[in-house]
Amino acid sequence: MKKKNLIVFGTRPEAIKMAPLVKAFQKQHEHFETKVCITAQHREMLDQVLSFFEITPDYDLDLMKPNQNLYGLTADIITGLKPVLEDFHPDYVYVHGDTTTTMATSLAAFYAGAKVCHVEAGLRTHNMKSPFPEEMNRCVTGVVSEIHFAPTTTSRDNLVAENKSQESILVTGNTVIDALEFSVNKVKSESYKDHEVEKLKELLDTSRRLVLVTGHRRENHGQGFINICKALRQLAEDNADIEIVYPVHLNPNVQKPVYDLLGDIPNIKLIAPLSYPAFVWLMDQSYLIITDSGGVQEEAPSLGKPVLVMRDTTERPEAVDAGTVKLVGTDATLIVSEANKLLADERAYKEMSKLHNPYGDGKACIRIVDHISKN
Repeated sequence: MKKKNLIVFGTRPEAIKMAPLVKAFQKQHEHFETKVCITAQHREMLDQVLSFFEITPDYDLDLMKPNQNLYGLTADIITGLKPVLEDFHPDYVYVHGDTTTTMATSLAAFYAGAKVCHVEAGLRTHNMKSPFPEEMNRCVTGVVSEIHFAPTTTSRDNLVAENKSQESILVTGNTVIDALEFSVNKVKSESYKDHEVEKLKELLDTSRRLVLVTGHRRENHGQGFINICKALRQLAEDNADIEIVYPVHLNPNVQKPVYDLLGDIPNIKLIAPLSYPAFVWLMDQSYLIITDSGGVQEEAPSLGKPVLVMRDTTERPEAVDAGTVKLVGTDATLIVSEANKLLADERAYKEMSKLHNPYGDGKACIRIVDHISKN
């Protein structure tokens, strides 16, 4: 009898990291019946990823609402999944990381008696309020999960410290590297055409060194973003030979300070948020990345790109320990000094760009499928 898998996700980052797992299980269709359920916690950005990876969901809860909040979203996910779980009766339910979709799905699957499998398990800052609500989400998911797919040994050690049994944990590497390898190859192929990539080629002066910036995290709203913008302004003024490219998140708390403080700088390009393939192309073209994103910390080292992380804490300390990323917080002086160092000092740049990526070798999904096959 085939084992029944339900893979659930709701945001673009989850979709990117779960897409290669969907594909890996679908290749083993003689052993598994695999279905995909999306909550559409994010809608448009999620649909772009599904199209790129050629995944058609079996269930679409379509829950995104204007001005949605954590209370309503959590309740809607749990109640929305009930008929899905009753219809399919999965043996295993796979969730990813630390979103509200992940936490609420893990509870619903636990209620239904399915085995909860947590992909990218064990990340911790050990501060329940940073990042909020992600740290709580992943901790709660860890409590009800029966199988923990940890991306690194550090993540495994966090789970062991929380009294999870060694037998329930498998270190896999991060599925984002599986996704990135597929995506870079697809975007670079001659047959692939993307209108956003073509527009970027027209917009950007690729003879200059490109500095890619992303920033959106809730904890940086307010003074944090003002500091970030001041740093980027100074960086652009210090280095006329660079072009800063910033896909600006749609949140008004991000848009206002960014456009107010950076809208008139000639070598800063403020652009709309990008689709996943266009963002992969831009990462590959960039010289340096400045971000507050978790996923970029994992992806960029595989492309040989140094990363400055505009956060005070990170649940991904492996990259800090490996030297592929540096934490700079929202201290404008520190952001500028570290960025200028990488732009001016070729040796310092090479030291960061040539280091081994601690997050995996692109075979995480194969390890997950093999493990479930033997369970």
